[in-house]
Amino acid sequence: MAYNNSTQSGGLGSLKQISRKVIIVQVLIAIFLYLNCLLLTTFFKKDVFRSSMRYIFFAYTLMSDCMYLMVTDILLLLSFYRIVMQIWLCILFLIVGTAYNLIFPLTLTLMTLERYVAICMPMQHGALCTPRNALHYILIVNAISLLPISISLLIYSASVPVSMLSEDSVCTVEMLIIHRWQSHYWSAIIQLYFVIMFVIVMFCYVQILKAARKASGETKKSSGKGLRTVLLHGFQLLLCLTRLWCPLVEAAVVQIDLILFINVRYINYIVFTLAPRCLSSLVYGLRDRRLFVIFKYYAVFGLSCVLVSRGTSSQQYMGIAQSISLKSNT
Repeated sequence: MAYNNSTQSGGLGSLKQISRKVIIVQVLIAIFLYLNCLLLTTFFKKDVFRSSMRYIFFAYTLMSDCMYLMVTDILLLLSFYRIVMQIWLCILFLIVGTAYNLIFPLTLTLMTLERYVAICMPMQHGALCTPRNALHYILIVNAISLLPISISLLIYSASVPVSMLSEDSVCTVEMLIIHRWQSHYWSAIIQLYFVIMFVIVMFCYVQILKAARKASGETKKSSGKGLRTVLLHGFQLLLCLTRLWCPLVEAAVVQIDLILFINVRYINYIVFTLAPRCLSSLVYGLRDRRLFVIFKYYAVFGLSCVLVSRGTSSQQYMGIAQSISLKSNT
């Protein structure tokens, strides 16, 4: 009897701990979604942003982040509370989540290449980095990101009967792995993607570093800023790359203790899933002078009243922000 009571109290304590973790995740995701939506509002409000490939990529990164955070949050809640859904619906969630998980680092790589062209190949930048080309590059990124999950779905559909799609199950990405070799295939493909992207980012970093050493004046300042941006992109990709080894750690931990497994998966989600996407807002949203001034205008409610009380109207403030946007070409 005493054993049963202690087991029940331990179970309740674990449930409370899980609930607290779920609440923390919801708060963090709400903050990130709020910041991303404000930055997207800033992007769509000004033509100067929509005419630049750099900001188009940034806005697409924000939109993919929002979609990925919402989908993974739903799957996280369903997994924590062991809520089942039909397998065909789960597969749709997994397609979206997996694709947007790859879209994020691929778009980061595109943004790094754009900075490389702008700093190291300024004469070709105007021809290569147009808004029309940006949309073409985004379509290519979408196709590349869908390739691995498409192959996995073909293997899954060939291995299970169609009637199984209407069955109920807890939705996890592991359900698509029918054969043991599939996990090795998936790991190899994703690591190949990230190694290629990381090599591209490091190549751009080295080339921009060389350009920064040779430059002088405003060009040197622009190169230095681009260098820091590329370095932050490299750090984001490193976090994403580290995320690839998390399932291996989680698979080993789940054999030891279920609560420890939940804690490890929770930490991995915060550090290697949320953190890289949070950095996107910092890299461009808060460090970029163009975006920050207008972002601040939309972010602080009642700001226009404060400005008016100081003798500056909201129209004048937006005029100042617009002039800063036009002057900031780096």
